[in-house]
Amino acid sequence: MEDPSSEEENPRVLKVLEALKQASHELQTHPTTKADSNSSAMKALLELETESDTILSDDPHLSTLSQYLSELKALVETLQQSRGHSLRNFLTRRVSTHSIARVAGSIEFEIQAWIDRESIEGLRKALKEPYKIDEKLVGLLTQFEERVSKGFNRELQDLVLKSKAFSLLQSVLCDPNCSKRIREHAAFCVAALIQFNKDVFVGQVSMDATIHALLTMGSTHSIKVLCALIRSIKSPFVDEIESNGEIPKINALLESKNLGMRILVLDCILEIGYFGRKEAIEAMLKAGLIKKLVEMQRSELGGDLIDIGRSEEEENGGGVSAGGVEKKKSESGQQRRFLESHPFASCVARFAVQLEVGEGLRQREKRAFKQEILERVREASVSDAEAATIVAEVLWGSSP
Repeated sequence: MEDPSSEEENPRVLKVLEALKQASHELQTHPTTKADSNSSAMKALLELETESDTILSDDPHLSTLSQYLSELKALVETLQQSRGHSLRNFLTRRVSTHSIARVAGSIEFEIQAWIDRESIEGLRKALKEPYKIDEKLVGLLTQFEERVSKGFNRELQDLVLKSKAFSLLQSVLCDPNCSKRIREHAAFCVAALIQFNKDVFVGQVSMDATIHALLTMGSTHSIKVLCALIRSIKSPFVDEIESNGEIPKINALLESKNLGMRILVLDCILEIGYFGRKEAIEAMLKAGLIKKLVEMQRSELGGDLIDIGRSEEEENGGGVSAGGVEKKKSESGQQRRFLESHPFASCVARFAVQLEVGEGLRQREKRAFKQEILERVREASVSDAEAATIVAEVLWGSSP
């Protein structure tokens, strides 16, 4: 049974160590100015060294930190004793300042290691009872995602693997009895870990269960995670989406009443277009994707990016005065601004471009799908003018 007093003590220690980690970082960044014993960073570290017996003695993981603090105190004393202008004192100060920066780095490392151990252990325990501590678990999941998103760290990875946190996160994500909010935060953590080190964590993903859970939730957060996983895992993840028969569900979300959802689903479809193999693209087209995209492009939030280029040419007298490179930059900027207010503009051509430049299809498959897209555009268009505009965009490419 866990000692309740330790749970009360840990937040106090954590608060102290977080402040000291910042002080250590300052000491490394500005060793010459901050190494003075009167600086706030140095005072904080030396005060901890004085109180280390009471604050750090109960945790064996902090014993190395106590040793570094003692070493820091000795280096500061040496630095204070070399105030003269002799060459020897000058060299001593240089060496001491360098050593202080090195020890400060070690102190910061030890503090971060302790924080990581405590946070992952707290998360592991909370994930085993995800129904009881909603708000606390949200905070722990958010903290964990932010930590992992800072980039690869070998020691952090070892802690995650040892704690089996990944499998616990995925279990919560796929558990319909958990609140949607908790499941969404768990999903963000899973995606962050895969981005943290794809080679290690992709092999631990239960792709079919994860895909089903994300689409069953059907929230903007879950679709955002789905997009992130497609970008990270690429074609194998799209293969799993297709083999599980989930493509029609994704297409259907384009009809959501939530504008944010429709924009995210379009992004997801564009990612599938880039990474998807023949079977996935066929499934999207059979599910009526092109008809939906034509309707979206026809809406108030749609439009034609090809008209942006034409208006730019007219303003510049056919493009003579703008210059080749500057003209392209201007067009690209105009297109980006137009897409911000018209997110479904030229969505048919943007999908076709993804297939054309993507890595999921062979060259002959790209040509065949382009022809099929053109045929479906003609079928879905309400006028010859609409069909002609979209066909021209698909043939020539108008996506930025």
